[in-house]
Amino acid sequence: MKIVIAGAGSVGYHLSKLLCIENQDITLIDKDEKVLERVQSGLDVMTVCGNACSSELLKHSMVGEADLFIAVTTSEETNLLSAILAKQKGAKTTIARVNNNDFLTSTQKAYFNQIGIDKIFSPNRLAVNEITRLLKRASLTDIFDFDNAEISIVGFTIDNNSSLVNKRIADIGKLDSSIEYRGVALLRGHKTLIPRSTTKLLKADHLYLSLANKNLDKFLPLLGKETKPIRNVMIIGDSLLAFNTAKALQNQYAVKLILKSEEMANQFLEDLDNCLVIVGDPSSKDLLEQEGLNNMDAFIALTPNSEVNILSSLLAEESGVYKTIAKVDNDVYTHISQNIGIDTIINKKIIAANNIFRFVRKGKVEAIATLHGVDAEIIEFKISKTSIKTHCPIKNLHLPKASIVAGVVRDGIGIIPTGDFLLAPDDKLIVFALPSSINKIEEIFK
Repeated sequence: MKIVIAGAGSVGYHLSKLLCIENQDITLIDKDEKVLERVQSGLDVMTVCGNACSSELLKHSMVGEADLFIAVTTSEETNLLSAILAKQKGAKTTIARVNNNDFLTSTQKAYFNQIGIDKIFSPNRLAVNEITRLLKRASLTDIFDFDNAEISIVGFTIDNNSSLVNKRIADIGKLDSSIEYRGVALLRGHKTLIPRSTTKLLKADHLYLSLANKNLDKFLPLLGKETKPIRNVMIIGDSLLAFNTAKALQNQYAVKLILKSEEMANQFLEDLDNCLVIVGDPSSKDLLEQEGLNNMDAFIALTPNSEVNILSSLLAEESGVYKTIAKVDNDVYTHISQNIGIDTIINKKIIAANNIFRFVRKGKVEAIATLHGVDAEIIEFKISKTSIKTHCPIKNLHLPKASIVAGVVRDGIGIIPTGDFLLAPDDKLIVFALPSSINKIEEIFK
C-alpha cells in the first residue's frame, strides 16, 4: 500500500514507524528539514520537505497514486486543505487530524466528506472519550467497547488480595457459570501471552477478558473489582486535552483543575463554569496535598511532561486515590507505567494509530484497538454476504496460534463463541492477534 503522511511530529512519526514495520510504501512530508533528517536516520521512508498544501509538492510526492493520504500536522487548516487537494489529485482515501470539536459533528463530517475528506479525527476528543469511559468503570485499568458496546474487552491487575491468584482461566467460570467470557491476553512483566483455559494466574499479572457488555456489572464484583463511585476528580495540566477533559467531566463530578499558566487559566475559565481552576505548579507535592489530593477519588495527569504525569500519579496512588490516569507520550514509559503502579495510561499517538489503522488493514475492518503495554491488536472484521467464511465453524478458520477470537456480534447481540459457532453474513468478528499473526489473519478475512 502506498501511503503519504503530512506531518512528521509525534503522531506522524509514530504512524510511519508502525507502517514501516509492515513494509508499507511511505512518503513523509514536513516543513522542517532537520526533523526529516532525523526521521530518515531511523526509518526506511521517502521524505519530502515543504508545505503539504502546495499543489506542486503533492504532485512531486506522487499523492495521485496514494492508497491513503494522512494529514497530521500541528495545523488543522493545513490538514484539511492538504487532504482536499490530495483527493483532487487522485488519493483513494484521505484522513485529516483536527482540534476543533465543532468539526466533529455529523453535519460537518458529511460536509467534509463531500469536498474530499473521507475521515476527520481528533486525538484529543478520542482521549477524552477514553478517560470518560474509564471513570465510569474505575476498577478497571482498560475497557474497550466494540459495536456500540455489545462486546467489551476489560483489563485488570491480579493484585495480592485477588481470589484469582494461582487459579486457572477456566476457574473464573466457576464464579458464575451463566456468564460467558474469554481470556484474551495476559501481560506478565513485559511479555504478552495468549491465555488458554489451563493458564494459571500469578500475582501482578495483567489480564484482559472479553464478555458481553450486558454481563459486565454482574461479573466484575465476582472478580473482586466492584466499582467505587467517583465523585471528586483532580486534573493537572495546561494542555488542550486537560481543558477538554475538565469540560467533559465538570457536570458529572466535582472537578478541580490545576495548571501553571495564569493566562491559560483565564482562557479556560471562559468555558469552565462548573469547575474549580487553580493556578500553581502541578508537579509540587505540597500544592497537590494542600488542594486535597487525599480526598480525591480520581487523579488525571495531563501535563505535556510524561515524567511529571507518572510521578504525580504515583504520589496520588500513595495518597490513597482510587483511580489514576496519566498521559504518557514516551513509548518506553507506555510499556512500564502499569508495572510501576499507575492504573491507566493514555497515549494519544496510540489512540490516533488505532483510529487510522483500520484503513490500512485488509478486509472489511470496523474497528481496531491496541491494549496499553501489549504488543498486539484487536481487530473487528465484518463478514460480508459473499465471504466464503459464512457458514464456516470458527475452528475451521485455521487462525494462527498467536491469535484468539474474543467475540462475535450478531444482530446487535454480543456472543462469546465456541469453536463450533457458524459465521453468518454481517457477523462482526473480534480477533485479538499478536504481530506475527496479523498478516495471515488479514488474508483469511480479506
